[in-house]
Amino acid sequence: MATITVRNLDDEVKELLRISAAKNGHSMEEEARMILKQALMKKPPRYGLGTWMHQHFAEFGGVELEIPPRDAVPPRIVTFDDDDDPA
Repeated sequence: MATITVRNLDDEVKELLRISAAKNGHSMEEEARMILKQALMKKPPRYGLGTWMHQHFAEFGGVELEIPPRDAVPPRIVTFDDDDDPA
């Protein structure tokens, strides 16, 4: 395994790493390894944005929307003739 040294790391970033490591019960070194591995070895998702949103918000329950009935009046036909063009 390789060893790296990270120079000029902001104090704030180091503190956030320390806090994250403590929350997860890891050393800062292990936490940094896990963060790097997760960030660099990500595989693209096999699903789209809609599927992701559904999975992400499924725990909150669904929303049932009432579909309004169609009007009895048939839709009007739109034409794009130049009959009305004054030129």
